Amino acid sequence: MALNTGLLAELKQETENSRKMLERIPMDKLSWKPHEKSMTIEQLSKHIANLPTWISMALLKNELDFAKGYTPVPDFKSTEELISQLNKNTEEALKALEQFDDAHFLENWTLRNGDHIILTMKRIAIIRGLAMNHMIHHRGQLSVYLRMLDIPVPGIYGPSADEKN
Repeated sequence: MALNTGLLAELKQETENSRKMLERIPMDKLSWKPHEKSMTIEQLSKHIANLPTWISMALLKNELDFAKGYTPVPDFKSTEELISQLNKNTEEALKALEQFDDAHFLENWTLRNGDHIILTMKRIAIIRGLAMNHMIHHRGQLSVYLRMLDIPVPGIYGPSADEKN
């Protein structure tokens, strides 16, 4: 099986799981955060919706240099706008995943800040670690935020305590 085959299926599944979580974002609590050191719900939600862009970057570019600028994540004014951003970023990532053979996934990709190299890893490791696993990690954080605000948490890999079906 080609490397992109599994990644395509996984991205589709994880995006659907992220969508379920982002649909529950309370628009009246975007500035809420559980701790002073935590991100706000708005920051965390935007980050989750943006993480598929790292898949596109890892495949379509050879590096990301923070010193050359990084496009900020757009603000959203509604749940629909947030979901639209996630969908757009995911579609672009899916297109990028479909384009390349296994050899491309095994090439190095670099994250830097000017002359300082933060990391160099195989593209597939960037996709799995800095994009997919990172999205799953932050989605887990968001589930805790929802729980703390007494908002029903959707089932992700099965029913949640709020969905006992």
